[in-house]
Amino acid sequence: MKKIICIALVAALLLSCLGCAGSPDASSDFTGAEVTFFKAGKADAAVLRTGNAVILIDTGLQKNSDDLIEALEAMGVEAIDVLVVSHFDKDHVGGAADILASFPVGTVYQSNWPKDSDEYDAYVAALAAADIIPVTVSRTVTFTLDGMTVSIDGPSRPEYDDDPSNNSSLIASITCGGTTLLFAGDAQDARLTEYLADYERPEGTVILKVPYHGHWQETLPAFLAAVAPDVAVIPCSKSEPEAEEIDAVTALLEDLGAGIYLTYNGDISFTVS
Repeated sequence: MKKIICIALVAALLLSCLGCAGSPDASSDFTGAEVTFFKAGKADAAVLRTGNAVILIDTGLQKNSDDLIEALEAMGVEAIDVLVVSHFDKDHVGGAADILASFPVGTVYQSNWPKDSDEYDAYVAALAAADIIPVTVSRTVTFTLDGMTVSIDGPSRPEYDDDPSNNSSLIASITCGGTTLLFAGDAQDARLTEYLADYERPEGTVILKVPYHGHWQETLPAFLAAVAPDVAVIPCSKSEPEAEEIDAVTALLEDLGAGIYLTYNGDISFTVS
């Protein structure tokens, strides 16, 4: 599997942030991490590893779960401290049952909008088999883990009129020293508008997992302008979203000066130190 390693890029970005006023004290004992966004077609799966902790955010499609498990094992992952299931579409929760059966998992954070699907049913059964009660996030949950500050923002509504599953996406923000990783799930216009209402861009470098695979949305220009990412990762396939949508989104990101990476070119890894 092709892997794109972006160590030099992130190191250069971090140099510009050293000594910045307002850098988060909560992460002062942070000693470094590697984040990998997996090539999974139009599906999301990303892992963040420090010396003592593993966070997995989404699990891709069930048909690719063997590849995901093999990749995690090759990285030396033996257990997962935190699993975040941003929402229950099959391209985010599909591999979760196999992950839960293959690794000891600590805390599971999940969306509040269940789906009628085989993938969701398998996930619920796997949670029961592992004796895990997930945390359903309907407000912002914040905690620290191995020098990182993790904030998981849940949907404020029990249901959305448009695209209720995508708009129920959890949005996870992980601050690692002077870098913040922002995972926006498949949030669409209603959810992005809601999130922006209280959003303040953190000091330092921002690495953004672009919402909804790079599909165009009316709120996206305002969202990207507010986040002002230094690096943007778009999990997508070569055929979906369509090239016109990807081109429009990458044009916005280019105007903001962001480095842009698409997972259909291979796994994408960043070292944060």
